[in-house]
Amino acid sequence: MAGRAAEPEVIWARPERAGRGPRPAHSRADIAAAAVRVADAEGIEAVSMRKMAAELGMGTMSLYNYVPRKEDLYELMVDAVSGEYVYRDPSGDWRADVLGLARQARALMHRHPWLPRLMSPVYGFSPNALRYLEHCMACLDPLELPYGTKMELIAAVTSVVTTYVANEIATAERTRSLPWSAEQEQAARIAYLGAQVASGRYPRLAAAFMEDSGPIDLEAVFERALRRTLEGFAAG
Repeated sequence: MAGRAAEPEVIWARPERAGRGPRPAHSRADIAAAAVRVADAEGIEAVSMRKMAAELGMGTMSLYNYVPRKEDLYELMVDAVSGEYVYRDPSGDWRADVLGLARQARALMHRHPWLPRLMSPVYGFSPNALRYLEHCMACLDPLELPYGTKMELIAAVTSVVTTYVANEIATAERTRSLPWSAEQEQAARIAYLGAQVASGRYPRLAAAFMEDSGPIDLEAVFERALRRTLEGFAAG
C-alpha cells in the first residue's frame, strides 16, 4: 500500500510526506486536529483512514502518503492533545508540581474521553510527550532518586490518573444509557447493597460501612490515591 514502510519506523522520524511532488497540501498538525475533532464528537471508533481522508478533502490513498498506518494517526492525536499542558517553572515542591500535572492530565482526558483508551508507552516519545517527560523530570529534581526510579514514578502517576478517569468516563457513559435517572439507579443499588451487608455474610464490609456510610467524595479519593503513590516513592 502506498506510503507504507517495509520496515518498522517512527512516524516522527519520517518526512512530513513521502515521495516527490508539490508542496504538501496538509500538515501532520492539520491531520491530527481533524482526527481529534472527530474523536471528540463521535468517539475513537469513528476515526478511520477513509473518514479522515474525506474530512481533509483527499483520497484515502493520498492520506497514506502522510500517515502510513492508523496507529500512526493515533500517535499524532495523542501528541496533539498532549500539547494542551500548561507548564510553569518548577516550584521546588516536587509533590505539588506533580499533583498539579496530574490534575491537568485528568482534565485533559475528560476533554478528550477517547484518550485513556489510547494511552500507551509506545506514544511516550512524540515531541509533546518528550516535552512533558522533561518537565516532569525537572519538577522531580529535588527528589534524590535515580532517573530510572523517577520515570517509574511518572508512569505510576499516569497509570493512577488514566485508570481513575477511564472509570469516571465509563460510569458517565453507562449512566447516559440508562432508562432511569442516575439517582434512581443509585438508590436501587444502595438498597440492594444494604440488604446484602445486613445479612451477616459480610461482616468486614458491614464494619466498613458502619465506619463511613456517607457518600464517597470522588475528588478526595483521587487526591489520596495520588498522594499515596507519591509518598511511596518518597519513602524509597
